[in-house]
Amino acid sequence: MRITLERSNLLKSLNHVHRVVERRNTIPILSNVLLKAEGNDLEMKATDLDLEITEKTASMVEQAGATTVPAHLLYEIVRKLADGAEVSLATATDGQTISVASGKSKFSLQCLPQEDFPDLTAGSFSHAFKLKASDLKMLIDRTQFAISTEETRYYLNGIYFHAMAEGKALKLRAVATDGHRLARAEIDAPSGCENMPGVIIPRKTVGELQKLLDDPEVIVAVEVSDAKIRFTIGSVVITSKLIDGTFPDYQRVIPANNDREMRIDCADFTKAVDRVSTVSSERGRAVKLSLAEGQLTLTVNNPDSGSATDELAVGYDSEPMDIGFNAKYLLDITGQLTGDEAVFLFADAGSPTLVRDTDSENALYVLMPMRV
Repeated sequence: MRITLERSNLLKSLNHVHRVVERRNTIPILSNVLLKAEGNDLEMKATDLDLEITEKTASMVEQAGATTVPAHLLYEIVRKLADGAEVSLATATDGQTISVASGKSKFSLQCLPQEDFPDLTAGSFSHAFKLKASDLKMLIDRTQFAISTEETRYYLNGIYFHAMAEGKALKLRAVATDGHRLARAEIDAPSGCENMPGVIIPRKTVGELQKLLDDPEVIVAVEVSDAKIRFTIGSVVITSKLIDGTFPDYQRVIPANNDREMRIDCADFTKAVDRVSTVSSERGRAVKLSLAEGQLTLTVNNPDSGSATDELAVGYDSEPMDIGFNAKYLLDITGQLTGDEAVFLFADAGSPTLVRDTDSENALYVLMPMRV
């Protein structure tokens, strides 16, 4: 293999693919990125056996071929080369090493044979559809903060994507929950979603997708099977295994009869929660919301460091009530709201609270209360 390409193009593609590679691997080939030169392209592929990212970049191919090189090492070398430089990659005749040359800089890296590199993309996909990057990004951004990190409940370690009939309309929904809070976002289902199986996309895949959805106008092609999902975003292809588990019936925890409504300025509320939670401890991040007609009092009591209170004017005309929440969870939810006002719908101090965004009907949040 012998090719030449722009350093900026090589770095951009390596930046996308090398993140998948775990820094510590018991299987040496998984530390490597597969380089495959043919036609006018260099194809790069990296995998951790659960997630695979492939990207093609334009290059001058003098001699076609393929090999694998240490991903993080190659990325660091290319990152430190001069801006605007051209990079030449050439494998030795014995295939044991590859030279990386740019200007007067030259490196020789150990290779492993491409035949050893695993292929995650085998198999067919039963459903395919397309959507705008901005829609996929909205579904992910509004829900990913609620993904559980508790490994024993592995079926909650991702976002649940599924098509759901709502009246005569079909919606594509994303749902995440960790048992303490739940986030749901939806868009009108694109053509091809009909009868799609509900799938749980792992947290790592969600994180990589977020970094790639930077151009809102790009059309993303999505392919789904029972075990895998594939996203094609421009020249980047992400293939991921799905979480093999059953997502809980989240509809049961979304309250339908919460009739105590509080309307509050979202920015003011966020700042007030942040202020009073300054004195809270890491273990007990509870903030008490005391509601009376037209007024909300926020209180935090920490036996070790002191207490704090704050008052805000709110739109509330139901019975007075006190309810407690984890301050971090409150801030996570208000951080997703795009409207000026937040709408809280309460039942009582021991029941889940519903939070809606005045600016968007496409997202809702459920928050479990805490004892205060």
